[in-house]
Amino acid sequence: MYQVKKASRTVFIKLRQLNYHVREWGTPRPGQLPLFMVHGWMDVSASFQFVVDAMKEDRHIIAPDWRGFGLTDVGEVDSFWYPDYLADLDALIDHFQPEGQIDLLGHSMGGTIVSMYSGVRPERIRKLINLEGFGMAASRPTQAPGRYAKWLNQIKSLRNGGIGLRSYPDAEAVADRLIRTNPRLSSDKAQWLAQYWAKENADGLLDILGHPAHKIVNPYLFRVDEMLAIYRNISAPVLNVEASQNDLEKWWEGKYSLDEFHERLQSIADLRSVTIADAGHMVHHDQPLALAQHIEAFLQQP
Repeated sequence: MYQVKKASRTVFIKLRQLNYHVREWGTPRPGQLPLFMVHGWMDVSASFQFVVDAMKEDRHIIAPDWRGFGLTDVGEVDSFWYPDYLADLDALIDHFQPEGQIDLLGHSMGGTIVSMYSGVRPERIRKLINLEGFGMAASRPTQAPGRYAKWLNQIKSLRNGGIGLRSYPDAEAVADRLIRTNPRLSSDKAQWLAQYWAKENADGLLDILGHPAHKIVNPYLFRVDEMLAIYRNISAPVLNVEASQNDLEKWWEGKYSLDEFHERLQSIADLRSVTIADAGHMVHHDQPLALAQHIEAFLQQP
């Protein structure tokens, strides 16, 4: 199994009526801003362990499990909303850094959230790192009736037990699933991650630590003009990190392209982009050293 180089510590804090699980690495130091790292969909805070291990500097890093993921409470919900993620992040930052600025990194869904937050609270962010956070395909108002109907149908299906997540017989099976999802993931890392991605249920099987309601479509349409307005309001320097293997068009079946995302990024005033070779979407698993070097070089720039 993978051998951790920098041990983390975990705390549970009350955020917006939820018991939030937060993982921390490093030591708070006077004059050094904390780095908040937030994970993506169907991921957990422990997922950043490999890149934290690869960082040279002893920096205070704060990484939550989003609501309904990992060990954080779900709440009484049957849907999850981007505004709630923003409010959770706002409360988290206020808890650990009541005043002043922070550095902020987000992966995938988390990258979209931190980009939104940085445009909504620009005064709070010194530097922003967006790791494979592409946002969503553009929508049209004519899609609204069908989208709401799909949401209602999925809510009903969840209520009737029609939407769920698969259980696994043991940690080895969880590790195998992680490798099938990301063939670049080494066996030792998969085995290590498996212990944080799943927990044993009453039947002795292992359940992935993600609530099935995360699979339900958002009824609100994604409005590109609103996202561009948010991008234009970001005042912090932004590092956009992409993997050499880009699956955006495959995910969206041609409805959204990498070129379209790059066009949106032109609305950010201070932007630099890097591409990490031999990596897929889980770039923090595939190339943690290369990613760590880009993160530290960016954060150290005046």
